[in-house]
Amino acid sequence: MDLFSELSEQVHAAFEARNKARDQALVQARALTRHAAQTIRAIHRSEGDLAHEHLREARGLVDALKSDLAAFPDLFFAGYTQDAIKEYAEASVTVALIENQPLPMPDALGIEYATYLNGLAEVTGELRRKTLDMLRLGYSPEAERLLGCMDEIYALLITVDYPDAITNGLRRQTDLVRGIVERTRGDMTISLRDQRLREAMQSLAARLPDVGELPEVQPPDADDTGV
Repeated sequence: MDLFSELSEQVHAAFEARNKARDQALVQARALTRHAAQTIRAIHRSEGDLAHEHLREARGLVDALKSDLAAFPDLFFAGYTQDAIKEYAEASVTVALIENQPLPMPDALGIEYATYLNGLAEVTGELRRKTLDMLRLGYSPEAERLLGCMDEIYALLITVDYPDAITNGLRRQTDLVRGIVERTRGDMTISLRDQRLREAMQSLAARLPDVGELPEVQPPDADDTGV
């Protein structure tokens, strides 16, 4: 009977520690997701300093999760934990690409490759949003650069042809990325054609002689219409 009592104490102690670690990880994961979202919101508003501030907070939470869950790898690789870290990867890459900075690599961010690549796939949506914001003001070489980044992301993802169990469902994300890139290229083409048409019209108007105001066209008289 003493062995059963000892086993009971060990079981409860182990589960209590695991449950405590899980509860703490949930809180950290929610905070990490919030900071990642605020990072992306700030960079779209051209608030670079605020975006980097949230990124620093997010990085601290990623490091805390890795440290606190070192004894519980199954909790670290649980869905809610990796989903939050994926959001951090997305925010980090989005900021870097919009600011035209070097691409942050998975090892530098302390992120597993599968999680990083899924975050990278979601970056294309944010780049499309930024590109459309630019195109509303007319065609922009900067928007063209971001489209080039989206192409590079897709070109990388289609080479990662491994089972979903290894890549955490990356294949489906890659299919979504293809659609996003194609739609953005179409929007870019339309914007470029509009820009060239406006430039051609302005050039033509500058070469035409000043003919003054055209006479106002009067509506036809009722008798002229045969009514």
